[in-house]
Amino acid sequence: MPVDVTWWGHATCTIEDSGVRVLTDPLFVRRFAHLRRRRGAVPPPQAAVAEAVLVSHLHSDHLHLPSLARLAPGTRLIVPYGASAAVPGLRALRRARRLRVTEVRAGDEVRVGAVQVRAVPALHDGRRLPVGPQRAPALGYVVEGEARTYFAGDTGLFDGMAEAVGPVDVALLPVGGWGPYLGHGHLDPARAAEALARLAPRSAVPVHYGTYWPIGLDGVRPHEFHAPGDEFVRQAAKRAPEVAVHVPAHGERVRPEAGR
Repeated sequence: MPVDVTWWGHATCTIEDSGVRVLTDPLFVRRFAHLRRRRGAVPPPQAAVAEAVLVSHLHSDHLHLPSLARLAPGTRLIVPYGASAAVPGLRALRRARRLRVTEVRAGDEVRVGAVQVRAVPALHDGRRLPVGPQRAPALGYVVEGEARTYFAGDTGLFDGMAEAVGPVDVALLPVGGWGPYLGHGHLDPARAAEALARLAPRSAVPVHYGTYWPIGLDGVRPHEFHAPGDEFVRQAAKRAPEVAVHVPAHGERVRPEAGR
């Protein structure tokens, strides 16, 4: 199962499988809106190099137009169906950078070289907040080459999750957020461990925590920023002890099947 995963911070990962690089929800800035990057360097230019880029939903920390502007012309950009209509800036960026935008619904598949990307459902708010009611469904993705790697994007637990995602070898699961509170449609470490028990992959990598935090809130519930990765390891050991959990540092590349 030779797949490599590099975690760049937040929900941004590079999945390398069968010679294909797939980048998830790129966010390449030190600060945006009311958030500041508090851990890990801003990803280097090579982080933006990929054959395909997956965008899970329209929130600006996942569909971040300035970060997408760093992609090379001709890059395949896979987004939820309706994203181009909901986000005018995406249409402009598509023309300016000559990106090959493909809109997908849950169940759709896109071939990228030697891998197949399949869109799967997610339980999360699909609006383009805070600018208006425009929306597109939130998605996760399964990247299948020599391994099957599930990138959950942002999601809560939902009925039929394992059936919708299907068998996977590696699960990249969100375990936190960018503020002291997680609302509906998110996973905390305990709920992420429950998702792990349902999905039953061989390996897991926690993401979407410990990177961005609201400016001026450094002293508010700091454990919500620092602890989710380690807490996920603890919860996973109780609920899914057969799954190997890897906790990379920002910018670290791991091979999830190592040690199995």
